Amino acid sequence: MEHLSFPNESTAYRAARAALLDDEIALRRQIEAVAAKRRALPPGGTMPEDYAFERIGAFQRPEAVMLSDLFGDKPSIILYSFMFGSERDNPCPGCTHLLDAIDGSARHVGQRAPLYIVAKSPIARLEAWAKVRRWPHLVFLSDVDGRYSADYYGDTSRLTDAKRAERGMKPGEDWDETIFNVFRKDGEAIRHVWASELAFAPEDPGQHHRAGDLVDPLWGLLDMTPEGRGTFFPRLNY
Repeated sequence: MEHLSFPNESTAYRAARAALLDDEIALRRQIEAVAAKRRALPPGGTMPEDYAFERIGAFQRPEAVMLSDLFGDKPSIILYSFMFGSERDNPCPGCTHLLDAIDGSARHVGQRAPLYIVAKSPIARLEAWAKVRRWPHLVFLSDVDGRYSADYYGDTSRLTDAKRAERGMKPGEDWDETIFNVFRKDGEAIRHVWASELAFAPEDPGQHHRAGDLVDPLWGLLDMTPEGRGTFFPRLNY
């Protein structure tokens, strides 16, 4: 393979960069191999119920909508659980910075799989925050009764005792959580396809906040720099 050459680089730099490029190629192949395994998963479990949400509908008024109504003419949908429950004064900065980036992609991903942002807050509150952040393309759903969030780990209410201990949670402690869930129509049924369970997996030392890297450009950009991520974490305002 012919390599690039930049002005005044040393032989040692080029040799190390060429070796790193081999690793980057291997990583690219591994990412695609994992994506192929994700697509090849056996059928997931059917939804235990058709969940009710609230969204902004015609004439900019709140309306009830069922999860089964969210597909349109597409076979699959993506739901992202946003940590902005009614008990929070402000939304999660980590979720917010991710949605800052995803808003631009929302107009495109919907051509193949509609994307919805779910939170346990009143729909008016969610829409008001979207206007503050200037998110014109994200579609919000209010999980009014919290049943969807509980069943699909948009909160911690149904974590096992073992998982709670693993995460160092105090007894009776609960909060809303961030997770992607994908659903697909299977005849008359709706099946759960995949969730970003990596968010609930034990972290390697010094590797906090790695679960959403594939859809989060912030960390990819910082990983390009010699300083890396360091201890940086996004804020709502600077």
